[in-house]
Amino acid sequence: MDTKLIFQDAAGFAIPLLAVFAVDVSVGKDADALPVLLATSDAITDAASKVLASGEFKASLGETLLLHAPDGLKAQRLLIVGLGKAKSLSVNEVRKGAGAAVRAAKPRNVREMAVAFPEDHALSDEHLEALPCTLTARSLVEGAELAERDWDTYKSDRQDMSVASLTLIARETEKTTTEEIQKGFEEGLIIAGAQNFTRALVNEPGNVLTPTELGSRAAAMCEEVGLDCEVFSTEKLHELKMGAFWAVAKGSAQPPALIVMTYEPKLEKGESLPQDAPVLGLVGKGITFDTGGISLKPPDGMDKMKYDMAGAGAMIGAMRAIAQLKPKVKVIAVVCSAENMPDGKAFKPGDVVTAMSGKTIEILNTDAEGRLVLADGLHYAKTLGCTHLINAATLTGACVVALGMINAGVFSNDEATWGKFEEAMKVSGEKFWRLPCTDDYKEQIKSQIADIMNTGGSRWGGAITAAMFLKEFVEDTPWVHLDIAGCAWNEEQKPWLPKGPSGIAVRSIVEWVRRFDG
Repeated sequence: MDTKLIFQDAAGFAIPLLAVFAVDVSVGKDADALPVLLATSDAITDAASKVLASGEFKASLGETLLLHAPDGLKAQRLLIVGLGKAKSLSVNEVRKGAGAAVRAAKPRNVREMAVAFPEDHALSDEHLEALPCTLTARSLVEGAELAERDWDTYKSDRQDMSVASLTLIARETEKTTTEEIQKGFEEGLIIAGAQNFTRALVNEPGNVLTPTELGSRAAAMCEEVGLDCEVFSTEKLHELKMGAFWAVAKGSAQPPALIVMTYEPKLEKGESLPQDAPVLGLVGKGITFDTGGISLKPPDGMDKMKYDMAGAGAMIGAMRAIAQLKPKVKVIAVVCSAENMPDGKAFKPGDVVTAMSGKTIEILNTDAEGRLVLADGLHYAKTLGCTHLINAATLTGACVVALGMINAGVFSNDEATWGKFEEAMKVSGEKFWRLPCTDDYKEQIKSQIADIMNTGGSRWGGAITAAMFLKEFVEDTPWVHLDIAGCAWNEEQKPWLPKGPSGIAVRSIVEWVRRFDG
C-alpha cells in the first residue's frame, strides 16, 4: 500500500473514500450514545450531522457507517468510524479505528482512500493528553498497514481487494506541528513494515519455511537494512556444545539454523557509548514445525504448528525496525530454529541432555522442546556479551489456559527491566499479563537423575514451570520472557484485523529496546 501524508483541509481533498473518526461522549451506564466527530472542519461535521443525530450510529469501537456523495465534501464517500467511549480513548483505539477503516474499504473495492487525522477539540484536556500527535500519527499508520494485509497467500483464485493508496490528511494546529506528525508517520511505516514482515514469516507453511529458509530470509532482511547477520547450522551447534538445541533438531531431515543478527549504533564523531552501556539480547524460539516429537501431538490443530516460530519471527521483525529507527544501544538477536520431528534419531522421553551452559536436563516430554532451544539461545546470548535479555516464544498451552487469547504472558526476574517493558506496552498497545516466576516454584522442575526436568512434575502452573526452566539459564541476567502462544494467531477476524498471524510482540520489543537508548 502506498501510504502518504499531506497537510490540508480534508473536506477539500478529492478521493473515492474519506474516513473520519467519532467517539461516544455520553456519560453514565444507561445513557444513550452521543457520538461526536473528531474533526474541526465544518463541512465534514455538517455532512455527518443528520446521521449522527438519528441515533443510528453509536460510535462503538470498530463500528462503521458509510455515506455516499456527502454534501460539501470533495470525497465521493464519507466513512465514519467509531473509537468507542471518549473516557477510554487512547492511541490503541486510534490504531484499531484506522484498521477498521481500511477493512471496511477493502470489500467495497475502494483502491484509494484517505484518513483524516483525529482532531479532538470536542474533548476535555484529559483526553487531549491521551492522544499525543506523534504517537497518534504513528498509530494511524500502523493500524492501516496491518489491516490491509490478507493471508490467502497460496489461493489460486485469490481475489484482489487491496487498497493501493492511503493518504493521511492532517493540519498544523496550536497543539500539533507538521514535524511531530511527520515523525510519527515515518515511525509508523517502519514499525508496521516490521510487524508485517513477521506476519508473513509466521504465515508460511512448514514445507516452505524450513529452518534453512528462515535463515536465508533473515540474512536477506539484514542485508537490506544494514545489519550484520551470521547463519550457522549443525557443525556450529556441536562446536558450541548446544546439546539441548541439538536434541530437538536431530530428529528432522531438515538441518537446524542458528541465526545471529547484530545492530551496532552509529555514533556521531567523537561520541562513544559508556563502558557500562547495556547490550540487549533478543532470543526467539524458531520451531518451523512442531509435531511434538516422540510425544506426538494429537492431529486436531497440528496444522497450525507452522506458527511455532512466531517468537523467532517477532525478533527478526523487531531487528528490522531497530535497524531503521537507529536507537543508540547495541542489540544482538539470537534465533534457534529447528523442526521437532519423530524419526529414529529423535530424542526420547527419559533421555538426559547437556545444555551449552553445562546443566543437565532430563527429558520428560519431547513436546516441551521450545524451552530446550531457548536454553541454549539465552546462554549463547550471554556469552556474546548481552547484559539484558528478552525472549519470545509460543511456549505453552498452559499460558493460553490461564490467559486465553486476549493477553499474552510475561515473566521477569528484574523489576527495572520489567518496568521498561511495562512502559513499552503503553506505546505498543499490546496486551501482556505478568505472571510469577519466583523460586518457590523451582522445586517443580528438579530432577532425580539430572539437574532439572524439561517439564514440571504435574500439569499445574505449566506456564510458570516453563519460565522457571528458562530462568535456570538466564541466572542473574536481567530478563523478560514473553509466552505468546495464545496471541500469535488471530483465530477470528476482527473489524480492524483479518484472521491469521498477528505479529504480536514486535511493537513491544522495539519499544523496550528504545527505552535503553541514552
